[in-house]
Amino acid sequence: MDVPAKGNVLGRVVPARYVLAVLGSIGMAIVYGLKVNLSVALVGMLNKTAIKIALGNKSHDETLFKNLSVIPDDEECQPTGGSNRNATELVGPFVWSSEVQGIVLSCYFWGYFVSQIPGARVAELFSAKWVMFFSVAINVVCTLLTPVMAEAHYIAVVIMRVGEGIGGGVTFPAMHVLLSKWAPPAERSVMAALVYAGTSLGTVISMLMAGVLTANVGWESVFYVMGGLSCVWCVLWVILVQDSPQQQPLISAEERSMIVSSLGGKTNDKSHKKLPVPWSKVLKSPPFLAILVSHACSNWGWYMLLIETPFYMDQVLKFDMTENAVITALPFLSLWIFSIALSRTLDWLRSKNIITTTTARKIGTLFASLVPAACLLGLCYIGCNRAGAVVLMAVGITSIGGMFCGFLSNHIDIAPNFAGTLMAMTNTVATIPGIVVPIFVGILTHGNQTISAWRVIFFVTIGLYIIEIIAYTLFGSGEEQSWNKVTENKEDFEVKPLKNEKTHV
Repeated sequence: MDVPAKGNVLGRVVPARYVLAVLGSIGMAIVYGLKVNLSVALVGMLNKTAIKIALGNKSHDETLFKNLSVIPDDEECQPTGGSNRNATELVGPFVWSSEVQGIVLSCYFWGYFVSQIPGARVAELFSAKWVMFFSVAINVVCTLLTPVMAEAHYIAVVIMRVGEGIGGGVTFPAMHVLLSKWAPPAERSVMAALVYAGTSLGTVISMLMAGVLTANVGWESVFYVMGGLSCVWCVLWVILVQDSPQQQPLISAEERSMIVSSLGGKTNDKSHKKLPVPWSKVLKSPPFLAILVSHACSNWGWYMLLIETPFYMDQVLKFDMTENAVITALPFLSLWIFSIALSRTLDWLRSKNIITTTTARKIGTLFASLVPAACLLGLCYIGCNRAGAVVLMAVGITSIGGMFCGFLSNHIDIAPNFAGTLMAMTNTVATIPGIVVPIFVGILTHGNQTISAWRVIFFVTIGLYIIEIIAYTLFGSGEEQSWNKVTENKEDFEVKPLKNEKTHV
């Protein structure tokens, strides 16, 4: 079928595959941005004075956590700017306890948890384009409705957040399917990095924008402005993106031919989806279990820093709203830069045969676990040294970027035939920390928003990082596992018996 002239012109100016990658990156940024904006806006939504009155004098919990603390004196940090902070402190309308705040933040992951595997199957069998559209669209609608729902009841906000989580859970499977049909093998790493870098950039932009809007316009504006701007993406996605090069009219014939031929002349290969997963061997595989443990432990630290950092900055270090947003957001930009630099460095070392794939994955994972653990240990003892705390948190968050070239890339190494399924399995389990962390922090800081309470939180996180380091160092592997090939001989010959497929790599 001839490509329309308009498609030829657009395809020659901007390659269609990079239109997909850029819009995919922006889509990931939107989903992550709308995910974290509540963490910042909540600082301006709460009436802290009323919450303190409702709690009365501090309960015996504070004494308990102080006794658990290694440092007996729990110093009180003074607000930045002296007494001015109390005069200008944002006073919101909602009297939500720490437990309620934890539920509101964690319920996002209820929806995220259940939607990943079904979303992946729908994307594979029907349309990844429309699955991704649904993901962003439901996040936009729920975000726009959040201020109204908050005025009604916090349960209504919980429903909106669950809806956002359902949409967020299908983003990675949908984009993975699209990249498998659009990314030439030689460009796959570049396109994947471009797409998934949107998660970090979305976090940076959202936190900065939410902080500025909350402090200067009002907490409601966070949801209206960010939700409204995201509608533009929905229109562009529908017009400019298709599921495969064959379906895309806005592409040059040369680019279409290049993509299809580089993928072996097929972008809708369904035979691999028929391969039965060797569940028993997967669940007994030490390298897979090492990835599973690392993913779950690492996500505890990731969600703790992603969701709870604004509250630590506000409750303990007492930064004002604007300072809080900037200090919390910028490390995610450095995370993005660090992850790309480390990934390219390790790939270069592998290409020179200086290190093996196994060593590369372990180095990336070690950066993402050992460094944050050391930084959290420093925070336990640094007290009210704001500059030192900011540096430690920045280094810790930045180093987490090592996970992208560590265990998160390891699924493809050990079982390329089942990489999507393995990712869905580990990511589903790793979603549990996203549910537990806000509730855990809410319980420990209930009526006790002090350094001693946060010290307990940090020690628990350090303990999980130590488990990750031990498990992955001992059992992690970058080698393809024998069970990855279990069904190939049987299934491949049954699926296409009439085709002359003799090109074995």
